[in-house]
Amino acid sequence: MKYFIAVAFVWIGCTVAWIVLGSTLVYRSGEMSAELTNEVDRLWGPPLTQAPANASYQQAKIVKEKTTTTDPQGRSVEQIVEREVTETLYLPLVSSDVRAHLALEHRQKGLLWFPTYGVDFGARYEFTNDSDAPRDVTVRFPLDSCASDVPVEQRASPACTSNSVYDGFRIDDARGARRSIVVENNVARFAQKLAPGEKLAFDVRYQARGRSSFRYALTQGTGRVDGFRMRVSTDFSKVDFPAGTLSPSKHGPTERGWLGEWKFDSLVANAGIGVDLPQKLNPGPLASRITFFAPVGLLFFMFVVSVLSAASAARLHPMHYFFIGCAFFAFHLLFAYTVDHVALAQAFGIASATSLLLVVSYGRLFLGLRRAAVLLGIPQLVYLVLFSATFFWEGYTGLAVAVGAIVTLFVIMQITGRVRWDQAFARPQMPAPPAPVPQAG
Repeated sequence: MKYFIAVAFVWIGCTVAWIVLGSTLVYRSGEMSAELTNEVDRLWGPPLTQAPANASYQQAKIVKEKTTTTDPQGRSVEQIVEREVTETLYLPLVSSDVRAHLALEHRQKGLLWFPTYGVDFGARYEFTNDSDAPRDVTVRFPLDSCASDVPVEQRASPACTSNSVYDGFRIDDARGARRSIVVENNVARFAQKLAPGEKLAFDVRYQARGRSSFRYALTQGTGRVDGFRMRVSTDFSKVDFPAGTLSPSKHGPTERGWLGEWKFDSLVANAGIGVDLPQKLNPGPLASRITFFAPVGLLFFMFVVSVLSAASAARLHPMHYFFIGCAFFAFHLLFAYTVDHVALAQAFGIASATSLLLVVSYGRLFLGLRRAAVLLGIPQLVYLVLFSATFFWEGYTGLAVAVGAIVTLFVIMQITGRVRWDQAFARPQMPAPPAPVPQAG
């Protein structure tokens, strides 16, 4: 009984060490996450949310207000006062033909990967003067969803972007001639007089850079959009859509990536359109998950080795388990501090080879090389290296543990089915002391 308590104490000590190391990795990743994200945003660009163009005109109207005054006798007198105010009215957007191409480029900062991209954006918008009089219309195209010139109720949701850079920006009329624009407060605008019922069509194009996701506001909040079509193409095939956005009308893989199309004749909705870019495995969070999982792998290892060693009359001492546990810990320690200097697969390979070498070279001293490779090396390869490798395929770790546990149980049961456990775990008998030699006379 004392033997198993000592082995359990070794396992608990290793578990505490892994909890400390895993917490350190979580702290390193979390502490650096916000700082590195801001750094990438400043260097490359934040997640982009593009709002559509809007066209508006000013119109004066008379507003009647009821006011109450007090006469010299102290009586309240109600009066109707008329005053002129200016209100802003928006023209209906009758047609939108939008296209965007996303080119992915992953960038690593510290323990984190960031999916950055370049976007080639183009759109044709068409407005109609639905009033019965000529209007001096001002057209605005926001270059930033937080632009101060964009009405609050029409700002993109869920979050505003900032610090964006737009290259090759231009607005052309329907004949392809470049329009003269004014850019102020992150809004490009131009003015044109429209007769009653006259249509205004123009094209917008630019190239920009962003991170993680690209969104299009579509209805600029709760509203209506008519004659809408948007095509998004990518140079990557793994595409996801953010929560709260509309799924495409049709989409599918192409030779160079993926193509999706959103098409609506008339839509009333408060959702937008969005594409999330594929995320690489982040070294920091991956290393912390593998570290926190390590006690499970060591528990499997100790179970298999203790049973096999007892069955073969070569039971290990608790100190053997202590040094082997240290070699297991060396895997996670080395992996945690090399993963931000070399490629993920290389760091994993270096840590695995180092830990295996420590265990097998140690075991050969009291088991022999061949026996150490079989009794210690193979279980370590399975329960340390292969179990840790399942974290590279997200969603399969739990299944791998379940299958590994069942296979382990089957193999051990088959190997030890004929073992006499009462003899295997019997305390070795101490040899009787030699009889005293009688001394002569």
